[in-house]
Amino acid sequence: MTPSLPASGERLSAQLGLTERVLAGPRMRKLLGIVEDGLDEVEATLARELTVSDALADATTRYLYEAGGKRVRPMLALLTAQLGSGTTEHVIAGATALEMTHLGSLYHDDVMDGADVRRGVPSAHAVWGNNVAILTGDLLFSRASQLMAQIGERAIRLQADTFERLVLGQMHETVGPPSGEDPVEFYLQVLADKTGSLIAASAQAGVFFSDASDDYVAPVLEYGEKVGVAFQLLDDVIDLSADPAETGKVPGTDLRAGVPTMPYLLLGRASDPASRSLRATIDDGVARIADGADPAILDDAMTRLREHPATEATRRQAYEWADAAVAGLEPLPQGPVREALVKLSHVIVDRSS
Repeated sequence: MTPSLPASGERLSAQLGLTERVLAGPRMRKLLGIVEDGLDEVEATLARELTVSDALADATTRYLYEAGGKRVRPMLALLTAQLGSGTTEHVIAGATALEMTHLGSLYHDDVMDGADVRRGVPSAHAVWGNNVAILTGDLLFSRASQLMAQIGERAIRLQADTFERLVLGQMHETVGPPSGEDPVEFYLQVLADKTGSLIAASAQAGVFFSDASDDYVAPVLEYGEKVGVAFQLLDDVIDLSADPAETGKVPGTDLRAGVPTMPYLLLGRASDPASRSLRATIDDGVARIADGADPAILDDAMTRLREHPATEATRRQAYEWADAAVAGLEPLPQGPVREALVKLSHVIVDRSS
């Protein structure tokens, strides 16, 4: 599969918001208005659903929501809903529930990864401790399930199946690949479960809850899962960015916490002495950080990994997965929705030059 990077003239300004970047141009003006109106409804619903009478719970559940976010998942649900009867009440509820599920997973991820910063603010467990952060994630999952239950059995099944994959993906990432399994292929499956499944569910929600044709379910599922993998692969590249303002985190945060990323795994496939030495330096540094050493001991190694061919290879992988996602859209009708989904796949892998 040959990656097809957008031509330089097609590159979209990183200064624009995600919605404006995906729906730029006169052909998209009507769809842009529809999606922006829908996102306003999702935001209002999120604000309402994340308001809790208990003061502590209200503060913790709103914490990461108020820190911002790309709202990729609600936008995707709103786009695919236009393949059916449009932005229905159930589409808004489903999009909100899936965004709440995503938010809940962030609380848990940060505890498990030991992350100190999320979206440019101290992580929830750094503010309230691990137990409260975990319970906040649980509360968000329960609220999301309540929303889905209002829609009906199909929504409950979508939520349950997606949540199962999220948990399995996190479990497999925590335990690591079994003996004899290729770590790279194992990691790609983890990404499909942890990230791709929730993005795919959002694409499905738009189809399901707008009563669009069932012929569109499989294509948008394939698209969403592969876009999700591309999204996370690019995040692995961005995690090594020299500019913390781009990530909201210290460069190499995931690796310093002992969480493998694709550049690190591809580094492990290299056989030259310099690559083996860099891998050994990272492994030693991660072990020392786990024993209490200053994470800054890996600053030089993170710079070397950022400049290593393994990181550029990860970027190419992201483009390949984005191309595969676009190929899966073939059964969808030509028009603004399909065009927007193609543009979204390009924007996702064009977040960092």
